[in-house]
Amino acid sequence: MKPHFSKELRRYNYLTREIDAAYHEISLSLGMPDSSMIVMYTICDTGDCCLLQDICRKSGISKQTINSALRKLEAEGAIYLETAGIRHKKVCLTEYGKQLAKRTAAQIIQIENDIFAYWEKEDVEKYLELTERYLHDFKKRAADCQSKKV
Repeated sequence: MKPHFSKELRRYNYLTREIDAAYHEISLSLGMPDSSMIVMYTICDTGDCCLLQDICRKSGISKQTINSALRKLEAEGAIYLETAGIRHKKVCLTEYGKQLAKRTAAQIIQIENDIFAYWEKEDVEKYLELTERYLHDFKKRAADCQSKKV
């Protein structure tokens, strides 16, 4: 069975791939692999430290990939891990890591903030509302699909 791709779905897929490619390109131009950039970005979202489980949850990347990026960043002296309770670890930026984040992840965050600041407030709200609605509907339909499979 060949699935039907509507014109809208093709456009959506194209746009999401192009956005992903743009993030990939800026990560490379800033000298950082995607997975390391995502770790740094997620830590910046929280401050100077972040729970490891939050990095996995917020990034959508496998724990194995995150752990590889953490090992690389730790070897570079950008982060350190500390225990946060019995079964949790916290990922923290070193002084070098804070400077690295400023040169990398903070640059991306600034670009994103600038875009939303440039757009009309109503456009930003509509974009976020529709994106959230799409996510909610997708998750609901995926759950329905999974329950039918069982």
